[in-house]
Amino acid sequence: MKFLRSLSWLVLCGGILHAQHGTPAAPVPESEVMGTFSIVAWDSATGDLGVAVQSKFLGVGAVVPYARAEVGAVATQAWANTEFGPRGLEMLGRGESARQAVEELIQSDSNANRRQLAIVDARGNAFAYTGGGCQQFAGHVTGNGYSVQGNILVGEGVLRAMAATFESTPGDLAPRMLAALEAGERAGGDKRGKQSAALLVVRDKGGYSGYNDRFVDIRVDDDSLPLAQLRRIYGVWEGTFLFDARMRTIDEFNSKKNFAAARTEMERAVQAINAQLRSHPDDPDVLTRVAWILATHDLDRERALELAKRAAVLAPGRLQILDTVAECHYRLGHYDEAIAIETELVAKEPANDEFWKQLQKFREAKQKSGR
Repeated sequence: MKFLRSLSWLVLCGGILHAQHGTPAAPVPESEVMGTFSIVAWDSATGDLGVAVQSKFLGVGAVVPYARAEVGAVATQAWANTEFGPRGLEMLGRGESARQAVEELIQSDSNANRRQLAIVDARGNAFAYTGGGCQQFAGHVTGNGYSVQGNILVGEGVLRAMAATFESTPGDLAPRMLAALEAGERAGGDKRGKQSAALLVVRDKGGYSGYNDRFVDIRVDDDSLPLAQLRRIYGVWEGTFLFDARMRTIDEFNSKKNFAAARTEMERAVQAINAQLRSHPDDPDVLTRVAWILATHDLDRERALELAKRAAVLAPGRLQILDTVAECHYRLGHYDEAIAIETELVAKEPANDEFWKQLQKFREAKQKSGR
């Protein structure tokens, strides 16, 4: 692990600083100074890339994080130059390394001494810069596949804690980065306090219905406990979107013959499902969601039916739960049971096209089976 203090890169920045010598720098409005700590990181198992950040600044997620699947991730902060985000990703997309992109961006900026910039590329190379004009404490730590950086911190220990936690935390990139932020906060964080936080992870076709790469994209713009809220929202996001996204991208990994990533992601999906069931054993929505995933992805059809039936007992009369019970029966070849349940649902909601489609699917399956 290599630690670079705020006066690093003196040789690189010397030309820029010299050019500004003798000309008083314009003061930066306090509202634009971003006391921030962040992490840019790469998942060696899946290729995911991401940024996580917390700051005493309104809506930090609108300013600091940039990422593109299979290209890289960028964090631009301190007196942030937001052009660094899209320009950095464009450079990475052309094949430049993280170091090349950072150096080129900094060399082109007349206010480089006030910038803080970190980039990780799709090969896991990370590089960062902290200008000498950033408010203290400012610095960064780079490691294998990540960089942590911050300014207006209580001290170097914030970054050390973030780096150590990220390296020692297993599993998905998003919770690893969240854990790093939480470690930084416990170590003192931004000396001015906290206000907002954001988490961005990208994966090819990992976004909503596979239409974009935003595997995780959440933020808290103004809260007294932004990290706690971010962690809470991540839990909701995971239960709502990530199971389907995982299964969809497992198919994508397999299509690209990235079988190691597919296997890792399947293992993580099963771990996440089990964690959901342990945390919410009597939540009918969780039980129903997990049952649907287990059944429709042929992971454990018997277990799926068991969970769906339990959900129906906990929330009697919920039509969507009963539809899941019917789907589980269908997946097990229990066509008569599936048809009976779906027929009742159609009778209760005759205008529901989805129930009609389900009933037709079940009837056709029974007919094809010859039973």
